[in-house]
Amino acid sequence: MSKLEVNKKKKKDALFHTAFELFTTKGLTKTTISDIADQAGVAKGTFYLYFKDKYDIRNKLVSHKTGELFFHAHEALSQTELTGFQEQVHFIVDHILTELEQNRTLLTFISKNLSWGIFKGAFEEKMPDEDYHFYQSYLDMLSQNKTSYRNPELLLFTIIELVGSSCYSCILYQQPISMEEYRPYLHNAITAIMKTFEEQS
Repeated sequence: MSKLEVNKKKKKDALFHTAFELFTTKGLTKTTISDIADQAGVAKGTFYLYFKDKYDIRNKLVSHKTGELFFHAHEALSQTELTGFQEQVHFIVDHILTELEQNRTLLTFISKNLSWGIFKGAFEEKMPDEDYHFYQSYLDMLSQNKTSYRNPELLLFTIIELVGSSCYSCILYQQPISMEEYRPYLHNAITAIMKTFEEQS
């Protein structure tokens, strides 16, 4: 990475960091682009080099934060000896749930703003090593599996929707039960979803 690219990445990271802090403390409505640029220590014009408006940075921030969650889970998975697709999916889900339990601000921000369209942006989000793409990693996991699945994107969507909607209430409000109590049911449901998508031989 050239010096110019490093400098650009630092500015973008500073804008992301500041926007996240302001959106989660002041809220999206009360946060202005000037607030973000000033607190990030960049000129307002610099903001527009990376983002169209505050809704654009909000959407890209959701993709970025979601991508980071999957990147951390992927890194942790690479330290294990798990090879089966189902076991890997369960591990990734558990890792992400634990991270969200420890960072409820992040959970609230992502859950409030996450849509499938925005989430798909996380598929292409370049993570710290610049080589990791979550969706490609997911497809690689599938390709190494003995079982074939119909419509891999729909399978992923179904699992993510289930995990996202259920963990929000269980983690933040302990409703209808705590996340700890709910986890076995969640994992059983994920196994059943994967079974539904299996290609019949």
